[in-house]
Formats: sequence, C-alpha cells, structure tokens
Amino acid sequence: MATRRRAVKKGVTFCMMVVGASGTGKTTFVNTLCESAVIEHKISNNAQTAHVESGLQIKPAEGMRIGLTVVDTPGFGDSIDNEYMFNEILGFLERQYDDILAEESRIRRNPRFRDNRVHALIYFIAPTGHSLREIDIELMKRLSPRVNVIPVIGKADSLTPQELADFRKRIMEDIEYYGIPIYNFPFDPEEDHADTIAENSELRSLLPFAIIGSEGKVSVNGELVLGREYPWGTVEVDNPRHCDFGRLKSALFGTHLNDLKEITHDFLYENYRTEKLSRGMPADYSADASITNEELVNQSARLREEQLQREEEKLREIELRVQREILEKRQELLAKEESLRNMEARLHA
Repeated sequence: MATRRRAVKKGVTFCMMVVGASGTGKTTFVNTLCESAVIEHKISNNAQTAHVESGLQIKPAEGMRIGLTVVDTPGFGDSIDNEYMFNEILGFLERQYDDILAEESRIRRNPRFRDNRVHALIYFIAPTGHSLREIDIELMKRLSPRVNVIPVIGKADSLTPQELADFRKRIMEDIEYYGIPIYNFPFDPEEDHADTIAENSELRSLLPFAIIGSEGKVSVNGELVLGREYPWGTVEVDNPRHCDFGRLKSALFGTHLNDLKEITHDFLYENYRTEKLSRGMPADYSADASITNEELVNQSARLREEQLQREEEKLREIELRVQREILEKRQELLAKEESLRNMEARLHA
C-alpha cells in the first residue's frame, strides 16, 4: 500500500520525441499539446546567415502535469547530410537504453535514477499531397526497432478533405509496401475486449493522424476555442470533424499511455538489450545458428554476472583506498599530537 501511495504521489512520467522537417508544425503541436509555450519558435531575420546549416539538435523540455518530457529535434531535414541526422537520433534513443542497462547492472541501484527512454516518436510528414519521401521512409524504417513511431500529417488544414483522404491512403500504402513497423494500435481479436478492439480499430483507421495546431483562440458561437480563422471558415483544433488532434492527445496521455510504455520496456528495450549483450559474445558463438534461446539467456546471465563482479572489484578498490586514506590521516594526526606534546614539554621545561 505504501508503494502504491508513493507511486501515486510521484505521478506518471512519459517521454515523447517530435521529428519532422522545419515548417511541418512540430513546435505549434507541442505548445498546443502542453497548453503553454514549451518550445520557442525558430525565427531568423538575418539574410546573411540564412544559408548556414545549423545541424540537428536534440532538446528535451518539460511540460504538463503528467510528467511529460518532450524531446525536440530542430534542424531535422534542413541539412544535406541526412545520414548524420539519422545516426544522431538513433544514437540518442540507444543511449537511453544503455543508461537503463547500466543501472540494471549496478550492485546498488540509484534511487534518483531517471528513466529517459522515449515512449513515442511523433513523426511529422509534410502535407505535400503526394506520397512518402525517401527521407520519411528511411527515418521510420531505422527508428521503428527502437521506438514507437506514430506518423502524422502536419498542417493538415492546407489540404482539402479529398486531398487529405487520398494522401493518407498513399502514405499507409507506402508504409505497408516498405514494411515499416509503426505503432498501429495493436490488438488481439481472440483476447482483447470488444471495446478495446473497436477503439484500436478506429484509431488505426486514422493513421497517419491529420494534425492542426494553434496557440491562439478564435470565437465559435460566442466561446473562445483553440483554432485558426481563414477567409473560408474556422478550424477548431479539438473538433474531431476538423482534425485528429484531440484523438491523438487522448491516446498519448490516456488510453494508450501504459501500452506505449509497456511496449517500450517489454519489447523494444528487451530486443535492444539482447542485441547489446549478444555483441559481447565470441564471434564463433554468436554466429552459430544452432544456439538455443536457453543458451542465449545463459550467456546473457554470465555477461551480467561478469559485469557485477567488475562492479564489486571497483567497490573493493574504493574501500581499500578509503581505508588507506583514513590510516594516513590517522598517522598524520598522531604525528601532530606527538609534536604538540613535545612543544608543551619544552615550554614547561
């Protein structure tokens, strides 16, 4: 009971990464999601430096009462070297897994350790109305084994309803054709409840989500709501007839939050952990196709035991060093005390 109270007091943590080319609406989406200016808009009025490539940046930011960490990636798609960007993002995701793996191998766990694994990556697709670009395909293919990728169409209000429907269809056809394992709101028809199946089927039919963000409010029937005004009408951010923002927000922070976290830990992280430990095996062993899962588990356990032994040796070395330092300090104090006694003796002589 005490553990549950501590968990409730601590709250739920969730880490989300947003990736997409500049101008696809990432910043506005995050600020709309968090209902505050979590990320500043990048504005450059300097014509002399407009051609300079700033490179990819990875910026964690805090927001919302749910304990949300948003990892922004400004600069993605703006440079010529996309390979560098793919490696930077993949490296960031894997470093969070490495931190967990190292913490699990410690003899004494750090009570203040923070799990920064990314539970969902929102990938913004430019509203071109055509199909996926090569950079879209390559990025999602590379990152899907490490994170739950959820594709969205940014600035969906720049497309007509028919253009949006056709674009969404072509994107999903590309995802299926290239075998990209995105987070498609999975369910088991034999085990899951009918309501869960219906809800996940509906959300799956909305992929990629059509997103419209706004940090300003407009008046609709005398009420101020988040939205945008155009000569042809008003777009409301939270209106499901206008865009999928509300449904995506509800899935991320409500209905599917735990599922995203569980898949991250039980599937994505465990796969990475097995790969990481397998790389430490001898070449002839890891290449042997006849190795069973039991042998792999035993090898992983042996590697972890060796890691623990190394940690114990480090602790023993530290303990011995501290003991030597204490002994040296004690000897110094004894010498000083002897010196003081000699001085006192001379003074009284």
